[in-house]
Amino acid sequence: MINIETPTYYTATKKYDLSFPSLDQDLEADVVVIGGGFSGINTALELAEKGITNIVVLEARYLGFGGTGRNGGQIMAGIGHDMEKIRKDVGEDGLRQIFEISDMGADIIKDRIAKYEIDADFCHGYGYLGFNARQEKTLRTWEKEFKSLGSPHEIRFLGGSEVKQIIGSDAYGSALLHMGGGHVHSLNLLLGEAKALSSHGVRIFEYSPALEVTYGERITVRTGKGSVKASKLLWACDSFLNKLEPELHRSTINTYAFQIMTEPLSDEMIQRISPIRGAYSDIRPVIDYYRVTKENRLLFGAATPFIEHIPNDLKAWNRNLMLKIFPYLKDVKIDLAWGGPMATSPNLFPQIGSLPGRPNAFFVQGYSGFGVTPSHIICKVLAEGMSEGSARYDLVSSVRRIKVIGKDHFRPLLLTGGKTLHQLSGYWNGRR
Repeated sequence: MINIETPTYYTATKKYDLSFPSLDQDLEADVVVIGGGFSGINTALELAEKGITNIVVLEARYLGFGGTGRNGGQIMAGIGHDMEKIRKDVGEDGLRQIFEISDMGADIIKDRIAKYEIDADFCHGYGYLGFNARQEKTLRTWEKEFKSLGSPHEIRFLGGSEVKQIIGSDAYGSALLHMGGGHVHSLNLLLGEAKALSSHGVRIFEYSPALEVTYGERITVRTGKGSVKASKLLWACDSFLNKLEPELHRSTINTYAFQIMTEPLSDEMIQRISPIRGAYSDIRPVIDYYRVTKENRLLFGAATPFIEHIPNDLKAWNRNLMLKIFPYLKDVKIDLAWGGPMATSPNLFPQIGSLPGRPNAFFVQGYSGFGVTPSHIICKVLAEGMSEGSARYDLVSSVRRIKVIGKDHFRPLLLTGGKTLHQLSGYWNGRR
């Protein structure tokens, strides 16, 4: 099979030359995973570390083809966009418990990089950025909340001219520095995790799309040239589910995000942009996010804030946003632009659990644009649920899945309405 990769910063700079065969036989397993991104690989690795190694992972294209290989690489705190949206599902106590585990992601990633010696360019330093007084108030509140979790890392609010200590832009009036966060080369992280997974004896197959799933005490997944029978199944397709499982298809809707990558910049220019060589995002309902890379490039990403559409010229569209933040980059060349879908849930919180009436068919989806760090938290919790069970799996899986009615016919309209409401809500919750 010829491996034709989607051109992104990540595919252009990947360090692992891994490839796996396509499935051409009938196999038996304890667990079959559909999807070879962070969700599938991380959950399988968590299970393998628990001693469950008779696992088969099926990827329709190549590992990291989906959101894992198209994102900003941000390592940030939190799981969902707005925890208040799940308060009714989990209660005050549950909300606090979820907030406490929401800060685990960076440590999970760092521990995994150290344990398996993964070369993924992890870099400390994250800046949450505010434009106005409402956002400044929110950032001051976040400072107290983050510090309440007992992080050993520097967490510090900056206002006025202090903001220039971490970011070279006049656009912002406030910032919250969180040195526990940062950024990572997400595709190299995934491939390093897949290499670790293989060392546990887990079998991975690329270019092996699932064509049919038959449920029962033993679940059968059929591909074009083979099949897998397993005691448990995990759906880990997120925005690339492609209607394979109607129950899951109903509860997310795909929107899009877009990134650009500049030409290599001088050390002096990188120092001006980012004195901490870090990653950043503002805190609006639909954010700009960006970071510097090991190769001295600026990777800048965003999504359309109100009207759902795919810009005709991704380079020009994202470059205009970049210049609003860094006008002194007007003569910098853009080397590459790319984008991709993000599965978004109505409450903007990831969905995990098992299918109704099918206790051995599990799923994870709906990161709503925040997937790199939350996937490592969520999949640890999911693996607990798929193996021995846990109180935090019960808690996270109790968050309701809300159906998105009309998504197949009115996707752009629904997303435009949703983004508009999301933006308006930002005025009341201090995000806009």
